[in-house]
Amino acid sequence: MKSELTKNVLGGLLQPCSFDTQTGFFRDGYCHTCMEDIGMHTVCAQVSEEFLAFSKQQGNDLSTPRPEGGFPGLKAGDRWCLCALRWVEAYQAGIAPRVVLESTHENTLQVIRIEHLKAYAVQ
Repeated sequence: MKSELTKNVLGGLLQPCSFDTQTGFFRDGYCHTCMEDIGMHTVCAQVSEEFLAFSKQQGNDLSTPRPEGGFPGLKAGDRWCLCALRWVEAYQAGIAPRVVLESTHENTLQVIRIEHLKAYAVQ
């Protein structure tokens, strides 16, 4: 899906999440989604050390570089298109990462209430 046609959770046009680390299901810097994106990588999160440790404990190590896959590893402050359900798990554990609302795909609202996202919005 083209980014210029995709909406964010605020109803505006979806903005890029990160080009520093090629994030997103399509690795194009946007949190687009499609039917094949079972994990729904739609939340543009600004990760923290606490969240990275939590994600690693859950079996998804986002901090270790994987050069063979072109993945530099994330550090606190990096932005990443996160699976919506992983964000919910972190929210329930009290360590949800901050969210860039303008870069979070509108389909996220099928899983997460806008009030919860706004409470964690990057200012």
